[in-house]
Amino acid sequence: MSEPTISQRLRELGIVLPAASEPAARYANYVIANGLLFVSGKGPSGHPKGKLGHAFTTEDGYRFARLAGIETLAVVQSAVGSLDNVKRVVKVQGFVNAVPEFEEHHKLLNGCSDLLLDVFGDKGVHARPVLGAVSLRDNLPVIIDSIFEVAAAE
Repeated sequence: MSEPTISQRLRELGIVLPAASEPAARYANYVIANGLLFVSGKGPSGHPKGKLGHAFTTEDGYRFARLAGIETLAVVQSAVGSLDNVKRVVKVQGFVNAVPEFEEHHKLLNGCSDLLLDVFGDKGVHARPVLGAVSLRDNLPVIIDSIFEVAAAE
């Protein structure tokens, strides 16, 4: 029996990818260089505003990171035509808009990491730093940027 396609996995997980969001300023949504796809920072859909540890809990942040991951996957799909063209997830970097006392950055970024593992299986294992920030654009609670190894779009 053959491995399910990424589209089949998304259906099984109940995930419908939105249209790729546009950049918030003067930069590219993504860049492909030497088989690597660099996706610009993506925040959660719905554009929630506020800081972790004040307006939002770690559980809220987990959900926001998952939503930012879904936004990222929409950009990847638009860049390479199909998520089946992803050879592996290389790196996910999270920026968390948090109060200075917040210490659970790593737990909330699992929202994105868990999504990528669910969607890509072993190809979803990635390197991952997460940083706290005093502020983020539009007062978003989390922004995620990422790097994927990709095959040429067919």
